[in-house]
Amino acid sequence: MPRYLAGPGPADPDIVWPFPLEEGWHLHPAHDGMVFASSPCARLWTRFAPEPESRSKGTWTIGANHIPFGPRTWQITFDATTPAELLHDVHTELLDLYLEDRHSDQDHLFDDATAPHEAYAPLLTRGWSHTVKTDGTQTFLAPDELGGACHRYAINAPQDATWRAWGGIPNQPHWQACFSYGVPTTLVAAFTASLISTEPLHRTVQDIPVPTRSALYVATTTAKQPHSPTSNPPLPPPAPGAGRTR
Repeated sequence: MPRYLAGPGPADPDIVWPFPLEEGWHLHPAHDGMVFASSPCARLWTRFAPEPESRSKGTWTIGANHIPFGPRTWQITFDATTPAELLHDVHTELLDLYLEDRHSDQDHLFDDATAPHEAYAPLLTRGWSHTVKTDGTQTFLAPDELGGACHRYAINAPQDATWRAWGGIPNQPHWQACFSYGVPTTLVAAFTASLISTEPLHRTVQDIPVPTRSALYVATTTAKQPHSPTSNPPLPPPAPGAGRTR
């Protein structure tokens, strides 16, 4: 802990994607290790494109189309170096939204009424700082300033990203995530809830980015009392897990 500094963990679609293949979801292996998954309605898809030689190690992308195989309405991109637990929590919420829409007359994937404060209020309660600029953006920084999220509340063009998040040294983050205009705020809220989760993650030393190792807390898997090999700082109170925000 904190989760945003833990390193990527296993870049495995079987771990990141919770989709029920027995209910019509499809997997489409492609060349060079790329893997696609799509919903039964073909309006929703997600992709993992590994690039082992790049700094980001590849990209995880979620996309949605109003009509099957039509133009992309919105998308989310994550560096492959993003912690796998963050990816899993967003995809789990994505599946929940899809199922909720499928069994109702709602269309939350394209008309989500969740207010933006649902996504950033948990950050403030966890002690993240908040600054607002006149260019229409507000930025939230973790107490250690090694994690952040930027919200563009004044959109000048549909191609502008509404949310951007990162973990690591600000001018050279270990991972970044980008949420385009139109992404349901519910998915952003699931991401931020996961971002501040205090549930410990399992990592080997090799998994953890070197520049920020000293900022991590260490906890055992069987005890709730955390400890650090150096200063033994107390952990903040537990945060609610990612899930329904409406």
